[in-house]
Amino acid sequence: MPQQRSAPPTTTRRSTSGPSGRPLFAFTDTFASFSHRGANAYVDFTLDEWKAMLPEGLPAGMMKEFQDTRRCAVMVRESFLDLRDNFRRIVDPAITAKRKGAPTKRQIILDGPRSCGKSIALAMLVHWARTEGWLVFYVPQGKDWTHGGFFYRNTYSDLFDTPVQAGKVLQDFLKYNETRLQQLPCQIFESIPLGEGTGVGMMKGADTVEMPEGSTLYDLIQTGITHSHAAVGVVVRLRKELSHVKDVPVLFAIDQYNSWFTFTEYQEPVTVRSCRSIHAKELTTVNAYRSMLHNDMMVGAFSHSTAVGKLRQELPDVPSDARLLFPRYTVDEAETVCHYYMRQKIIRRESFSEEKWKKIYYLSNGNGSEMRWLAAFI
Repeated sequence: MPQQRSAPPTTTRRSTSGPSGRPLFAFTDTFASFSHRGANAYVDFTLDEWKAMLPEGLPAGMMKEFQDTRRCAVMVRESFLDLRDNFRRIVDPAITAKRKGAPTKRQIILDGPRSCGKSIALAMLVHWARTEGWLVFYVPQGKDWTHGGFFYRNTYSDLFDTPVQAGKVLQDFLKYNETRLQQLPCQIFESIPLGEGTGVGMMKGADTVEMPEGSTLYDLIQTGITHSHAAVGVVVRLRKELSHVKDVPVLFAIDQYNSWFTFTEYQEPVTVRSCRSIHAKELTTVNAYRSMLHNDMMVGAFSHSTAVGKLRQELPDVPSDARLLFPRYTVDEAETVCHYYMRQKIIRRESFSEEKWKKIYYLSNGNGSEMRWLAAFI
């Protein structure tokens, strides 16, 4: 995977020009500086820079784009800027006062056709928010919360604990946010219930663990990582603690969010010969994080490539106006994409024409992955 940020010195000006001679690349290290007039330009980072900002993992569609184009660049679309500005206005009332636009939403579900860019937009939003100094709880693969590892019924809550996933959730959250978490004190000092550890059953002689006065969120997370019996309880407590953070904006960003409204791969024995499938809402961790009926900022992106069925329009624990239909490429965006593919030699320059790139656009109906696949046939 190439690590370059900018065009090599031998690149001609023509090869870095987009439609109508506009620059194809915007050489910046942040998405914050973009205005809507600067949309439809590519921002180029190295793969190491992406992984440093999103150490939890990058979306599969984004990695596929990077591999096929041999460059780790993303296009800044109008739809992303609308999403960014929505949360920017929530945090900065001065911007809200200046711009009398659409009302802001604290909870949003990115829905839309397959391969329209929902996961990439969510990853870009996380990148922007972290550059701005926000505390972001990012889950790039929500389906992992409902698949794999061990599961146990919690006799106190009657939900199912998944300590393997809980431990990974805590480790992932610590990867980027460790320094900030060391500065944020715990606000809740009630006992944290213990559950079964990973493959070792219940802890003998203890049902709860206490967080001492003066503990930070970093100390809380380390407790869950060090003691697998406490992992699930700490993940649940962390959700409550993050709602109490006022020193810094907090954003929950969940990809594959639709997997939290379907059945898991876990099954509970009912009789000697039958089992019942366990729903995601019955998992302690999902139950704690799934709801959007609160005042925290939260974005969930649906992933239709990992979906097991179509969800109904009205979802439990989700505001009725939370869904935002994320669009496929517009004609202008498709033109920029095809110029970028020509720059990266996916499309041969001598074969490029307006007629041909429009054929790609209309054949794919603006689907990003299909456009990339069809580009090779020009």
